[in-house]
Amino acid sequence: MKKRDHLSSRLGFIMLSAGCAIGCGNVWKFPWMCGQNGGGSFILLYILCLLILGIPVMVMELSVGRAAQTSPLYMYQKLSDHKQWGFLGKICFLGNLGLMAFYTVVTGWIIYYFVQFLCGNQATLSFGAMTQDPYINVFYLFVTVLFAFFILSFQLQKGLEKVTKYMMSALIILMLILALHSFVLSGAKEGLQFYLVPRLEDIHISTIVNAMNQAFFTLSVGMGGMAIFGSYIDKQHSLLGESLHIIVLDTFVAIVAGLIIFPACYTYNVEVSAGPSLLFDTMTTVFTHMHQGRLWGTLFFLFMIFAAFSTVLGVCENILAMVREKTGWHRPKGCIVCGISVFICALTTALGFNVIHFQPFAMGTTFLDFWDFMISNLIMPLGSLALVIFCSWKIGWGWDAFIQEANTGKGLRFPKWMQFVCRFVLPCVIVFIFVNGMLHFSWR
Repeated sequence: MKKRDHLSSRLGFIMLSAGCAIGCGNVWKFPWMCGQNGGGSFILLYILCLLILGIPVMVMELSVGRAAQTSPLYMYQKLSDHKQWGFLGKICFLGNLGLMAFYTVVTGWIIYYFVQFLCGNQATLSFGAMTQDPYINVFYLFVTVLFAFFILSFQLQKGLEKVTKYMMSALIILMLILALHSFVLSGAKEGLQFYLVPRLEDIHISTIVNAMNQAFFTLSVGMGGMAIFGSYIDKQHSLLGESLHIIVLDTFVAIVAGLIIFPACYTYNVEVSAGPSLLFDTMTTVFTHMHQGRLWGTLFFLFMIFAAFSTVLGVCENILAMVREKTGWHRPKGCIVCGISVFICALTTALGFNVIHFQPFAMGTTFLDFWDFMISNLIMPLGSLALVIFCSWKIGWGWDAFIQEANTGKGLRFPKWMQFVCRFVLPCVIVFIFVNGMLHFSWR
């Protein structure tokens, strides 16, 4: 690529970065994590962990991207005299590709549910039946990948940035409409009380650990997801303020998602700790029994499409940028090759429930569990650990270079006293999260 793309506005940067961070992790995983960990108590711990852990790592990744002005494939080796850091760029590429290997399939499921509600077929919906049908899985996967790379084939400002602005605006409007509707349901008081009121008796060690996990990984750091957008901006604003804008929008979406779901669950006596099935089976049951449920179900899954696609577009842009910098291809050619590659990788997940019989871990696990483990349990925590060390110690980029880049521009300054936290506390927390995840993972 002869000239690096840049975003046209600060709003575009914030919307893109927040959209990449939001995704299904906020509007799907966050509510059921709240349901399983005491509701309001979990939210309190989550926000505290986000402030202590999430902000520093977000600032670090944005700083590396903006200073390097290149994709994650080359950013580490460009900023460090120690060229062995270059291997992290390859890990970032594999991590993003692995994430899309299952995330595009989940996005396809959401599109399928939206279409069924739109057509009035919600009464016959079954998550199990859907995953067992290879034609449904592959077709909606194809739709997801085709739409994503079609948008990315246009210039950055006219394609990804423009579409994301409209999509994120629509997402927020839809969320507020759905939340207001939930407030008038008969079980709203009980649902909101469970969701928003902290109870000390619900706080356990496992609650703290889960809050740390969710706060750390909701921001999509560790694989260059934020760094790529940092490389698309100028140096007019310091990066602590930009990080706060992204995190506030990310947290707002997560909390409003719970405002939509929990009043509905309490109204229709549906289990609030249902886990991953909360989005599909549980919410379908809710809308099936709700007055004008077809309308509200259609709006709900449309909102979910916007949330999921915001991440798909952000991650696919990252993959595309890395491939283009490696090959020098223009956007359309890069999109064709990257789209085919993502589709082939994702076929493992799409066919893993029905055609490909691969059981990587405990009974009933599939390729989706394999890819999720590789990303959530290995690449993201280890990539985040490497990022923190890279920015905090002289063996990488170093603290002085990081703090200078982070504080360039007008706005809030990243405090220098955080050096101890970044050098010692953050690495220990990340190692703890990683080890805890390994120890409590259901291997068999």
